[in-house]
Amino acid sequence: MSGGPTILHADLDAFYASVEQLLDPALRGRPIAVGGSTGGGVVLAASYEAKAYGVQGGMPGWRAARLCPDLTFVRGTFGEYPRIADEVMVILGDVTPAIQRISIDEAFLDVSGSTHLFGSPATIARNLRRRVRLEVGLPISVGAARTKHLAKVASQVAKPDGLVVVEPEDELAFLDPLPVSLMWGVGPVAERRLAELGIHTIGDLARTPTRALERLLGHAVGERLSALALNDDPRRVASGGRARSVGAQSALGRRRPTPELVRQVLSHLAERIASRLRARGRAGRTVTVRVRFAGMRSVTRSCTLGAPIATTLTLTEVAEQLAWQAMAGQGETEISLLAISVSNLAPQQVIQLELPLEPEDPHRPGSPTGVSRLALDASMDAARARFGRDAVGYLPALVRRGGAPDAFRELAERDL
Repeated sequence: MSGGPTILHADLDAFYASVEQLLDPALRGRPIAVGGSTGGGVVLAASYEAKAYGVQGGMPGWRAARLCPDLTFVRGTFGEYPRIADEVMVILGDVTPAIQRISIDEAFLDVSGSTHLFGSPATIARNLRRRVRLEVGLPISVGAARTKHLAKVASQVAKPDGLVVVEPEDELAFLDPLPVSLMWGVGPVAERRLAELGIHTIGDLARTPTRALERLLGHAVGERLSALALNDDPRRVASGGRARSVGAQSALGRRRPTPELVRQVLSHLAERIASRLRARGRAGRTVTVRVRFAGMRSVTRSCTLGAPIATTLTLTEVAEQLAWQAMAGQGETEISLLAISVSNLAPQQVIQLELPLEPEDPHRPGSPTGVSRLALDASMDAARARFGRDAVGYLPALVRRGGAPDAFRELAERDL
């Protein structure tokens, strides 16, 4: 790990709303929301002008309109988001090959090998921000620090459209007064539970015994947050390589896990994952399901199949089995999240047909059932490409759809 602030976290500000303002100059300087409407729907993203009124992503459109009467709702230009974000990533890649893109609009950079060419990390960050503004037209905030965790926190402090560099001797003093909500992995539920113990700042967290955090949040989460509060983060910027897994998740609030709910959610997630695998000519052998209970505790179950799969129905069935295994005997009555990931990926351009011998395993892609399922998926993929995602689909997945459109979800889940 470098001794200086050579890890940068670059994060485009209010990306989706900023793109809409870039594409339509009449929207610049005005409070806008991507998605939603006065009559309903969900706000997918808000401009900083709208955020000043309390408008946030995930908020019902009617509530956003009530908070900001001058709010303008715009439909997302989903085809432009990847193109514009990729232009920014090309600029970031001009200063270092050590770049780790973690979402469509943010990335880590390790510039330790670039300072002799381009100057100090602060100079590199300033030049990157200037180029993104001039060449693409978007604001971008950058944090520079010795670790990934601190660089990401610094970029959040820098928003909107700023730069924060944290020198090694200032790390703990910088973190001490900041709210725990800025830490990676601390969501609203964890924030509330920490507040119940009087833990409001990262400094409070650093001064809390690790065992107390483990009792409150679980061993893994408590241990990790305790280390990050002291800026103990050995992770390096991982650049290059293809995605090692494909996943999706759905937050549920607090729901009783009925068979209908579990089937609907997992079918929707499986459809999103499997369609992305097929579009890339890939399939995966290992399926993992995560169930988060209302108390924030998570249980994970996984299995490795004999052959890689990319069919929606097969992935749904395997995920259902794993989900009920994860919930069995846990003594919990409500769940708050379901997630699926597929790993152990391999190319799947063609399927080797199997002889129709008994007993048939429908989960094997070369079995008669497996081939039929893949053919059905291919037909639906073709129909969606021509008529849109909502033209056809499996009934449980169609029932589950709502809130953010799949086009928006897939941008957030791109295999980068």
